[in-house]
Amino acid sequence: MSEPRDREEPPEGTTQRLPVLDEQEPRDGDEPGRSDAPDAHEPAAEAGEGGGHEGRFWSARRVPAAIVALLLLGLAGLFLYDIVSVRAGRPGMHWRKELARQLAEKPLDDTWVLVGAGVAAVLGLWLLLLAATPGLRALLPMRRRHPGVRAGLHRDAAATALRDRAMEVAGVQSARVRVRRRRADVRAMAHFREVDDVRTDLDAVLADAVKGLGLSRTPSLSVRVRRPGRKG
Repeated sequence: MSEPRDREEPPEGTTQRLPVLDEQEPRDGDEPGRSDAPDAHEPAAEAGEGGGHEGRFWSARRVPAAIVALLLLGLAGLFLYDIVSVRAGRPGMHWRKELARQLAEKPLDDTWVLVGAGVAAVLGLWLLLLAATPGLRALLPMRRRHPGVRAGLHRDAAATALRDRAMEVAGVQSARVRVRRRRADVRAMAHFREVDDVRTDLDAVLADAVKGLGLSRTPSLSVRVRRPGRKG
């Protein structure tokens, strides 16, 4: 009994239509080739749209933390070495004895005591400020479109985008944009059009551009337009 032969190969140089694996059979009343599955090119539903403002990104504070850790480590190691030296029967370090004597004899209103206390207070307030503030002021949080994913936009990038949109307005000779956390300041120079017309167009174009940035907190817009000064 002979085995069935394989399907004959098409002649070389000809094309052959391949079957579509994920194509569903059309049901009654459905159009041929139509599928109820969501299109892969369509954007996913925006999550968290209007769910409140996103908080700022917190800085890691690596440099201040490393400096404080090194200072504390060196001071603790120095005191530990002195304590071990005294326990071993050797005399304590001269600087520690002198420091203890100075602290015991100096009055509280002494200049150097006040200076040292002021420096310690300033350093302590600085560390508390770093611990209580998020930092990363140049990074603006964006709206959360997907759960578990946070995005941010740098202020310089936002300013560049707004400046490019401002330069597209007819009559704008030059523009400077500064984006802050709650406000975007635009300074433009107009030449061949009326200043009021240029300002109106800039307000409309930049208001749409600010919304298009996708920031969590939409900054307010401040637009100023003037004529360039006369040369000479």
